[in-house]
Amino acid sequence: MRIAIASDHAAIEMKAALREWLIEEGHEVADLGPDSHDSVDYPDFGYKLAAVVAEGTAERGIALCGSGIGISIAMNRNPAVRCALVSEPLSASLAREHNNANCLAIGARLIGIEMARACVTAFIETEFGGGRHQRRVDKLSNPSC
Repeated sequence: MRIAIASDHAAIEMKAALREWLIEEGHEVADLGPDSHDSVDYPDFGYKLAAVVAEGTAERGIALCGSGIGISIAMNRNPAVRCALVSEPLSASLAREHNNANCLAIGARLIGIEMARACVTAFIETEFGGGRHQRRVDKLSNPSC
């Protein structure tokens, strides 16, 4: 799977660890930055990641910041993105199954790397359920549906 990943400075270590693990798992990973601990603004990286997923360059996106909240808000400004902020695998799985989430947000200051890996695994392995959920997902991009 083609996965893009981005963070702010607060999540640089988690981003690096997830990137390496995803590559080991056989995924193609695009690291959209940042590359240092210098302070950056999470919206810049959230918008960049959202654009890559929206244009189809990546099938899924993983967004990281200290809490996961700010970058998820930035991601969801793009109407083609459905970014779910999660802290455990069940939410990650349901975000895919029910909401067809194409991006996952995680707070690096709130959960550890093992839980983050469990969330990403659930996110990658779960398929969208379709059916009754499709009508609802359609309304996320077009409220008049």
